[in-house]
Amino acid sequence: MKIVRDTLLIAWMKSYPDIRRNPLIMIVIGMINAMPLFFIAIFARGEMFIHGLVGAMVSTVGLLGIMASIQEMAWDRYVKIREMIVAMPIHPVSYAVGIALAPLIISIPGLALFIILTILTGNVSFVAILYAIPLLLMCWLCMSAIGFLISTYLRKLSPYALNNISNIIGIGLMFIPPVYYPEEMLGSFSWISQLIPTSNVAGLIRGTLGLSNMKFEIYVFRFALLLIITVMCLLLTSFKARWREI
Repeated sequence: MKIVRDTLLIAWMKSYPDIRRNPLIMIVIGMINAMPLFFIAIFARGEMFIHGLVGAMVSTVGLLGIMASIQEMAWDRYVKIREMIVAMPIHPVSYAVGIALAPLIISIPGLALFIILTILTGNVSFVAILYAIPLLLMCWLCMSAIGFLISTYLRKLSPYALNNISNIIGIGLMFIPPVYYPEEMLGSFSWISQLIPTSNVAGLIRGTLGLSNMKFEIYVFRFALLLIITVMCLLLTSFKARWREI
């Protein structure tokens, strides 16, 4: 299928040079998402550490998805690579997913480390972790689509301004909502976490791993809500992104 082939080609173009030039980047990305874990381990109670590990997994895929989509899009425009890609018969979904897939490939070692620590620390089965992987992929797709769509509508800004915007959005979606901490800490406002894809995924993973008492009906509702939001973001990116007009 051409869309899949184009996606993998762009992902290879974006990931292989970085890995070849600096193999340690695969470790550095994991360390960035692990930084909040040090504060949780020092200042919070012991049982909060596994919640932080769930947040680190979600942050790894979500933060990279939205930041890569915005920053790589801006960089391609700056170095004139985007003009070459636009001249090709490439679907915007292939381009958006391809530039978001590249850092995800680079972050696999860090994500694997968080998964292993979750299994060892939280007495969580490997089978339960497998159920969490599709949720992480949906989070990555949703955040990547949002980042790509935003970057195409802010085409007049410089790459440096877009980098700052991506950092602010990423921090706002990963560290303010209940991603690294359980949503029960919000009390009566815990329902807000269901509306934000990153915190909704974190809550669903905690329910999957048995870290929260989530009823099956609530789990199905939240999963359906996440699926709807993800599909809507992909459709908006496919039909409304102005990437060829930049």
